Amino acid sequence: MYDVILKNGLIMDGKGGKGYKADIAVFSSTIALITNSDISRGKKVIDCSGKIVAPGFIDSHTHSDFLLLSDPSASYRVGQGITTDISGNCGIGVFPYKNPVLKDYVKDVLGEWKDWKWNDFSSYKEYLMRKGMGCNEAFLVSHTALRAYVMGSDSLRKAEEREIEAMCSLLSDELDKGAVGFSSGLYYAPCVFASRNEILSLLKVVASKNKVFAVHHRSEGRGCVESLTEVLDLAKESGVRLEVSHLKAIGKENEKNIDVMLDLIERYRRDGVDVKFDVYPYTFGSTSLFSLLPPRVLAYSRLEQRMALSLESERRVIKDEIMNPDGWDSVYPMVGPDAIKALYLSTHPEYNGMTLSEIAGIKELKDPLDALFDILGDETGLAVMTDVTETEESLEKIMSHPLMCFGTDSLYSSPLPHPRSFHSTVQFLKKYVLERKLFTMEEGIRRMTGETAERFGLKDRGIIEEGKAADITVFDPERLGEEDERRNRGFSLVLVNGKIALKDDFVTGETGGEVLTL
Repeated sequence: MYDVILKNGLIMDGKGGKGYKADIAVFSSTIALITNSDISRGKKVIDCSGKIVAPGFIDSHTHSDFLLLSDPSASYRVGQGITTDISGNCGIGVFPYKNPVLKDYVKDVLGEWKDWKWNDFSSYKEYLMRKGMGCNEAFLVSHTALRAYVMGSDSLRKAEEREIEAMCSLLSDELDKGAVGFSSGLYYAPCVFASRNEILSLLKVVASKNKVFAVHHRSEGRGCVESLTEVLDLAKESGVRLEVSHLKAIGKENEKNIDVMLDLIERYRRDGVDVKFDVYPYTFGSTSLFSLLPPRVLAYSRLEQRMALSLESERRVIKDEIMNPDGWDSVYPMVGPDAIKALYLSTHPEYNGMTLSEIAGIKELKDPLDALFDILGDETGLAVMTDVTETEESLEKIMSHPLMCFGTDSLYSSPLPHPRSFHSTVQFLKKYVLERKLFTMEEGIRRMTGETAERFGLKDRGIIEEGKAADITVFDPERLGEEDERRNRGFSLVLVNGKIALKDDFVTGETGGEVLTL
């Protein structure tokens, strides 16, 4: 007897071909049978009439490293039909771990976790699975963690040759333990201080294992073309498979570079570089408010930053660096203070939801940068922002490109995250597939499933096929929408390795997920 039978659904199998009617029988954690013959002997028989039956969605770019520790049911993941996450992106991750400085580096993006009882990927995997997991997780080794492990609190500088060698050895070990690739965030400290030799050395290790390099490159604004060229050249020289994270050109003045960037990617592919990119379906992003500061200030400790921001003479210098950046990506002048919003502030929650311009008005300050400096100078906890980075036209041009795969860039570090953390799949399917018609439904689902599984080497995921893992999402496109700020409607069923993780829009608490390894 089968464990679950899904009857009368329209199957869109993740390959991009036309949907077809058939029944699916699941036994244990596997798709056992797909047939048009009548099958009804199952422990659970679920009628999927009028609904689409798709592979469980795979998020190519997320920051769920701590989410399943605080919420083993993965309610915010399976609640939007996601059954597999790729975490450890932007060079921000939690293993290998030795020096507590790593906690400070990652907290604005990942949040905080007190009980760090792991030191490598294997022990982190065991720790993560201790309470069970509502969805599957695959992990990238993070550049920040490597630097913190080898260089400790002195990692905000260029690495020496012996330190690079130690990082390469460590990376090799972690990849051998099953991590699916390596990530760097060349926009963020401490990765921003990495030399070309350091990055190239690490990429040669990744290439030797035939795994993926995912990168938040140095500039997504004025220097986006040069920055993209840097990582494309590194991929070409090292032979690594390159995944460019959340491709965009920040600021209206830089929109003209989108065609240049897409042409660059296509040209390097013709030259043999295996490069693709991911995109989240929103025109505004979210990250640490501290990231607006110049790299040299980011190299300070929080105490040193506080001291610097309290001095009027130093403020003048920092303002000049922000408004006239040299060799780094200053977001503030590209989007402006009206487009930067304090999403969550630990020390000054009264400003949550306000733009820097609005905060400056309340504080009776002429320059919104002074409001920023006051906030960051006082902050002892989290400081998370949103920023409007691109137009709908720009987003749609990038999203519709054939080399794009779907990601959410979800953050769960603060109590008030970006809506992409809860609603990205609904936003993508409802707005860009059903309304804007950038894709057929079959192709949209492929970009969320089979494309990502192939990209990261997840051979038994992302496709509805006999013998594949029973990660399945069933949804009604007519009902698809946002129920409230954290819940969605329209999802009838989500199976994770054959376990019912969600039924009729509600999370069940089943923990059928696994840590996926290569």
